[in-house]
Amino acid sequence: MLLYRSLYGYGEAEYVIQKSRFIAQAMPVETYDEAKAFVMKVKEKYRDATHNVPAIITGPGQEVQWASDDGEPSGTSGLPVLKMIAGEGLTNLAVVITRYFGGIKLGTGGLARAYTAAARLGIEAAGRCDVMESSLLRYEFEYSFLSKLQNLAADGKFELTDPEYSDVVRAQIRCLSENESEIRSLMTNLTSGQARILSEEKGIIRIRTDRG
Repeated sequence: MLLYRSLYGYGEAEYVIQKSRFIAQAMPVETYDEAKAFVMKVKEKYRDATHNVPAIITGPGQEVQWASDDGEPSGTSGLPVLKMIAGEGLTNLAVVITRYFGGIKLGTGGLARAYTAAARLGIEAAGRCDVMESSLLRYEFEYSFLSKLQNLAADGKFELTDPEYSDVVRAQIRCLSENESEIRSLMTNLTSGQARILSEEKGIIRIRTDRG
């Protein structure tokens, strides 16, 4: 099940216009507090910059939205970036655009375009993804089934992670929640019912959507 659309990972990009440098950093987050911490980290890193303009959206339905112009003329930087992100249907992310002023004024329209262009580059560097609900099933099974499971995992239907080797194998299977029943049946059939579930929980998985 699709939970929301967000960024695949951290991204950074630079945009230069009229001698002003715009450095965009974009990061996926889970909470507003995590987003604010990222903003503060960037501001500390670039504390010598002219401006550090942040934009944050969190919540599956984009419930929390916040931006700041950080000293730029009102409505020329943070708000245009926020509107662009919201318009693309993205959430649970923070973007900070750092500006080093080059001595040439861009005007209000020019500022909005420059900040938005830089933010887009940062988002492209981070990559877009669908955040899906996943199932995490930890199994215990005999060694004789390990190679078959590894071959099946290579097909991409599920991931086999965190193996522990003792008298038996213990490993975690991660799959899309919508495929959980199929994976459970596969494990039962493959091991003739010998595989045993040790634990089960829900999580998320990021599936990148901007690569062919």
